[in-house]
Amino acid sequence: MRRFVPFLAAAALALAGCGGSGGSGDSGDGAIKIGFIESLTGNYAPLGGEAKKTVDLAVEQINAAGGIKGRRIELITLDDRTAPDQGVLHFNRLRTEKVTAIIGSTFSNVGLAVEPLAEREKIPYISLAPADEQVDPIRRYTFVVPAISSTYAEAMLQYWQAHKITRVAVAYDTKSAYSKAGFAGMKRLAPKYGVQIVREEPYETTASDFSPIFTHVRGSDAQAMMAWASGAPGVTLAKQYPNSGLRLPLYMTGSQASKLWLEPVGPAAEGVYVQSAIGVVGEYLPDGKLKSAIKEMADPFRQKYGYDAPQFAQDGYSGVRLLAAAIEKAGTDRERIRDALETMTLVTPAGKYTYSATDHSGLRATDISMNQVKDGRLVPTDWSKRRLAETARAVG
Repeated sequence: MRRFVPFLAAAALALAGCGGSGGSGDSGDGAIKIGFIESLTGNYAPLGGEAKKTVDLAVEQINAAGGIKGRRIELITLDDRTAPDQGVLHFNRLRTEKVTAIIGSTFSNVGLAVEPLAEREKIPYISLAPADEQVDPIRRYTFVVPAISSTYAEAMLQYWQAHKITRVAVAYDTKSAYSKAGFAGMKRLAPKYGVQIVREEPYETTASDFSPIFTHVRGSDAQAMMAWASGAPGVTLAKQYPNSGLRLPLYMTGSQASKLWLEPVGPAAEGVYVQSAIGVVGEYLPDGKLKSAIKEMADPFRQKYGYDAPQFAQDGYSGVRLLAAAIEKAGTDRERIRDALETMTLVTPAGKYTYSATDHSGLRATDISMNQVKDGRLVPTDWSKRRLAETARAVG
């Protein structure tokens, strides 16, 4: 993915010219202008659409409560169509609008195209995409909201270690920045947790038949199979798994923590292990600050849409709350917002964020739940229930 980012960046800068870093983001009526680039059409539209619902919800709540120091938020939402080049074009438009900051796309490939431009123009960029490359190494103006891929990998490895799973087969999407980063992180961290990846099975986003992968895994001595997937491949693989002849438990990541995966997979999802952000399973937490932060989003979301807020909704809402807290502290000067984010500690539906000069992702493996599908719902494993309770108590 990175190979064409410089070209996209150069194209956008040629259009935009050289910009300054001190845009105030003020609209004519004194509102604070914030840009929002999201995948609202194209392959990632179902995911981006869920994030948009809670970005809008958070903005509505803040404005209804009097805004930020008496100033409402004006959200400028643009559809990247699940295409990096569209994300670049929208960044250029938002730059000319002199937005205070930009909340970025759920689609990692768009995030990786936009992030270099935000760095060049010194605009705070709050990314809703989990690809490690955005913050490893640290970029000065880029902050990631969801737990990054390698954090999901570590949480998975911790669960396997606790359950004495030492040999695994892993399938991953070679065209997805999220999947590639997660698989790379898992390979790097596996020895630390005594886990051996006995089969590596690459596939492409367009894959529709996973039987060759299942055949290879049957010939291994794996104790479990894990898939790094997002969008359609995660659905297809899971639906085909019960007829694969494999009797190994199937593990999947936070990209599947949504009705967008549960409903199309249907009965085939039963028994599958699926990671999620802590907010997805907030009802299982003890009372406290973390559960209250989750309910602040989850209750109105459920009332308005008739179902529980999925993974991507947690990220959108948390992104707005993080940015609003930084503006509350720093005003609308971009550099001061960046500084405020880098020293931010905030409890959100996705967990307690602790950003720093060396960490622009903010979440830990303990903010991730390992769930199992039971009767069509994500239910935390007993191991995760205990761990999440400890995390909630630590928050207060």
